Amino acid sequence: MAVIPTVKIKYVLYARKSTESEERQVLSIDSQIKEMLSMAEREGLEVVEIRRESHSAKESGQRPVYKEILEDIRRGRFNGILTWAPDRLSRNAGDLGSIVDLMDQKLLMEIRTYGQHFKNSPNEKFLLMILCSQAKLENDNKSVNVKRGLRTRVEMGLWPGVAPTGYLNQKMMDRKCQVIIDPERGHVIKKIFEKVAYEKWSGRKVYNWLRFDLNFRTAAGKKHLSLGNIYRTLSNTFYYGVFEYPRGSGNWYTGKHEPLITKELFDLVQEQVKSQILRSEGKEFAFTKMMACGLCDSGISACEKFKKFKNATHRYVYYGCTKAKDGNCKCGYIEEKELIKQFENLIENLNINEIEIKQKIKADVEKFTRMQKFFLGNKEKVNVSGVDIRSYTKYVLQEGEDFQKRELLGCLKGKIILKQKQIFLSK
Repeated sequence: MAVIPTVKIKYVLYARKSTESEERQVLSIDSQIKEMLSMAEREGLEVVEIRRESHSAKESGQRPVYKEILEDIRRGRFNGILTWAPDRLSRNAGDLGSIVDLMDQKLLMEIRTYGQHFKNSPNEKFLLMILCSQAKLENDNKSVNVKRGLRTRVEMGLWPGVAPTGYLNQKMMDRKCQVIIDPERGHVIKKIFEKVAYEKWSGRKVYNWLRFDLNFRTAAGKKHLSLGNIYRTLSNTFYYGVFEYPRGSGNWYTGKHEPLITKELFDLVQEQVKSQILRSEGKEFAFTKMMACGLCDSGISACEKFKKFKNATHRYVYYGCTKAKDGNCKCGYIEEKELIKQFENLIENLNINEIEIKQKIKADVEKFTRMQKFFLGNKEKVNVSGVDIRSYTKYVLQEGEDFQKRELLGCLKGKIILKQKQIFLSK
């Protein structure tokens, strides 16, 4: 009678960190490995390699180490898995299906846990699927319970997440989800609202004040507030006592926390921010987003000023550093007419992509020629090659539309730098 040779099983020991709380956590990764190696030694199992992972098993395909193990099994490097419990392998249907498929293909011969082992037989695979499905059921129920708990808390006026800047989370268990005013930062947040509402400060001015004058940092991450965070703070209703949860749901709640500001102050800030946005969107400057500060490498912004004379009001546009990277930058401001003169003085030495300039000239001349033909019946052909490139660039700088000036500067080879009221090109 022929003897069927037994297949030698090579195990990979897989240890994954539990995502449960310390009180309910079964074993740490090191403890799992120690216990399973002891078991392998007692039972004479060959452990080829040990793999560790700390990613959650709740969602399918989100564990890189686990995916590598499955791929190594397909390549024949391992044909057995050693792990503490079935839920270390899978707590979702996708990963469970991958394991069972490998067993069906006879690539995975055995799975051993501390108290059980599963071979490629219908009953043992069925038991494995039940145990892993039970883990998934626990996850699903936990999610439902957490959402129900959060819903109960917000209905009580309690904030369910990390407190916004200016507040602190209570750390005592009997005051969970309660927040208090941060004694170090609360008054600063209130000042931000007051400066925007009453002193008409812009978000950029608030940013520079917080970062460079106060060196203001958040409580959680100890980081400076970004400009985007400042605007999100200014639009956060939590500061006057109400909040929406989840965000965008339309469900509003009155918080139990002490408001930092009044609803009236909040509304004034919203009007001021809205007017600033409308003013910035309604104005267009020729050379913004085209230059960088030569001292701190921040961007260059523009602002306009109006001066009343006896018979007229004159408009002046000034360009200067945004001071985003250095609040004490001494770059200075330059008036737009002076800036254009400097471009004209440099125009003879600028390294211009003449092919692109010629294409723009050709398009403009052809457009003008079609208008002449339509209105005047002019049939003469204009010779584009005869147009002087550098004279054309000077004309655009003096008489062109803002978009034409930006197109022109886009053809320059090099970065345009503004430094101490002087412009030049960097290589």
